[in-house]
Amino acid sequence: MTDTAVNPRALLRDPGHCLSLGLGSGCIRKAPGTWGTLAGLLLYSLIVWMPWPVYVGVLVLTFVAGIYLCERTAKALGVHDHPAIVWDEFVGIWLALALQPTALVWLLFAFVTFRFFDIIKPWPIGWLDRRAPGGLGIMVDDVVAGAYALVLMALLQWGF
Repeated sequence: MTDTAVNPRALLRDPGHCLSLGLGSGCIRKAPGTWGTLAGLLLYSLIVWMPWPVYVGVLVLTFVAGIYLCERTAKALGVHDHPAIVWDEFVGIWLALALQPTALVWLLFAFVTFRFFDIIKPWPIGWLDRRAPGGLGIMVDDVVAGAYALVLMALLQWGF
């Protein structure tokens, strides 16, 4: 984890920072992105029941809000895409789970495939991660990783 002058835990009292730090899950030092994804998977239970148009609206709203929230927290920490910023993992896993069965095996597969694409960063994920600025850059690579996981899972469900 990158050493900074500001400890991410010190920001948790601010609601916006608390959200971008994954309600504290990003403050776990070992594998914060994985812990953030796990927290997002648990919070998925709050949105899975929503009608499809509302679910899509939540994805769009959380993506747009994440651009602002993550950039604000990155500035406070003094590091672009600080490992503790995991709101992008929340949105990415929620996209990966869109239209998926809710059986445990599919939830676990979504978790693993999303983390795989987020860590490996195949094109254009890595390119976007390096080039997109500010909060958009923090958010967009995880959203594309979520889209890759969604497509892979859909293809497997359809027998490809």
